[in-house]
Amino acid sequence: MNPNDGVRKQMLQFFYDRNACATSARGKKGSAMKISDVKRDLKDRYGMTQQMVISNLTYLIDRSWVKKCEVEKTVNVPGGTIPSTVTWYHISADGIEKIEGGSEFEPKDRYAGIEINATGTNVITLGDGNVVNARFSELHERLNDLKSRITSSADLSEKQKFDAAVDIESFKTNSQRKARTRP
Repeated sequence: MNPNDGVRKQMLQFFYDRNACATSARGKKGSAMKISDVKRDLKDRYGMTQQMVISNLTYLIDRSWVKKCEVEKTVNVPGGTIPSTVTWYHISADGIEKIEGGSEFEPKDRYAGIEINATGTNVITLGDGNVVNARFSELHERLNDLKSRITSSADLSEKQKFDAAVDIESFKTNSQRKARTRP
C-alpha cells in the first residue's frame, strides 16, 4: 500500500463531508474551498503539513476525484479595477462515487463487453474512423517484428534505427491508406 493512500483517503473524506454539509456552492459554508482554507482545516483536523496537502491534492485532482475551479472577477481599487482569479477546490462526482460506491446515474462504458474479431479480407471501421484491414494483419505483425529487431540491433547507429523505424511506420500507414481507397 502506498504510504500516501491514508492521507488521500482523509482528504477525499474531508471534501466529501464538506460537500454533504454544504449550503452553497462556494464560500464559508460551501462545498468548494480556497486552498488556504483547505490547508488550515486539514492541519487542524489531521495535522497535515502544507506539503502533504499540496502533493496529495495534486494527485487527487489528476485522478479526477477533486476538481479545481477558477473564478475570475474584478476588484475595485482607487483609480479603476483589476482582474482577479480565485481558485476553489471541491469533490468531483468520481470522488463521491469513490466513497459511496457506484450509482445508477454514473455513465456506463459505451462498448463494455464488445469483442471484435475478423478473418479473411474484411475491412472494419472502429470508433472514430480507424480502419483495420484484416488482409494486412500478418504483414503488420512482420513489420513490427522487423522494426523491433532493427531498433534493438547493436550494429546500427541511433539515427539508422530511427530512420528505419520511421520508414516501416510510413510503409504500414501507406499500405492501410491504399487498402481504404480500393473498391
